[in-house]
Amino acid sequence: MVMRWDAFLAAVQERGEYSAPHEAERAVRVVLALLGAHVVGTERAQLAARLPESCALVLLDPLPAAEPLTPERFVRATAAWIDGATDETAQWDVGAVLSVVADAAGEELTRRILLQLPPGYDLLFGRPQPT
Repeated sequence: MVMRWDAFLAAVQERGEYSAPHEAERAVRVVLALLGAHVVGTERAQLAARLPESCALVLLDPLPAAEPLTPERFVRATAAWIDGATDETAQWDVGAVLSVVADAAGEELTRRILLQLPPGYDLLFGRPQPT
């Protein structure tokens, strides 16, 4: 089932403890654009199908990344795209967005997405895996 935009944004706003919807929306757009460059194939298409249309368009727009980013570099890249962000605030932004993405995706699709990403992304998605 596709999550509605207002529900998706409200969930990100709540988890990120943002004071205004535009703060949550900014985080959503940056994080999904970066994620879209790193998730490919069927998993990217299936994830897009479960997200609100505006989120799906952001996710599907980027070209695939030349190399995968480690979770730390993903957070730093997020910080670079958000005015005034630090690595710490970007970590918060990434966690807020990706945990809602994981909820929308469901456990099976989230597991397959995590298989495409370097180790450590499970924590960013709020789905720690046993070691």
